Amino acid sequence: MITIEYCREMARYNAWQNRGQMEIFKSMKPAELRKDRKAFFGSVFATANHLLWADQLWMSRFDGGLGPKSGGADSVNLHEDLQLFLDDRLRTDARIERWAKGLNQIDLVGPLTYYSVMSDREFSKPMALCAVHFFNHQTHHRGQIHAMLTAAGQRPDDTDLVLMPDDA
Repeated sequence: MITIEYCREMARYNAWQNRGQMEIFKSMKPAELRKDRKAFFGSVFATANHLLWADQLWMSRFDGGLGPKSGGADSVNLHEDLQLFLDDRLRTDARIERWAKGLNQIDLVGPLTYYSVMSDREFSKPMALCAVHFFNHQTHHRGQIHAMLTAAGQRPDDTDLVLMPDDA
């Protein structure tokens, strides 16, 4: 289904896109980041928090490390402080890249069994499908953030994967 090269490229893409959005977050007033923009999670900051929370949850499933301490209902409140969020986002992106760089093709074969806090039940799904879902989930929510930032008068960078710089 997928290769380790796909995971590595998508981990690099994730970090590149997040760095661009974080630069915009730092330039915005807290009230603008938290303004209800009628998106699924409401605000830019709530959506960014949910995405970080989900990335940490999936990484705990993939690498066996720690996941978020809060449950799914609190995912939008992972961090109240922007700087704490930014620091955690950078650490998590580095964790994702380390995981992807350490993958062997065999790591993507077979099932991943995990407990979903959002569904309150256990799942067993193909590991390759879980990895695709992980990266797709990131892209989905970053797209929501991109739209909210644009509507707020910001100018987010291009999101086209084929335009990612080689040194990103």
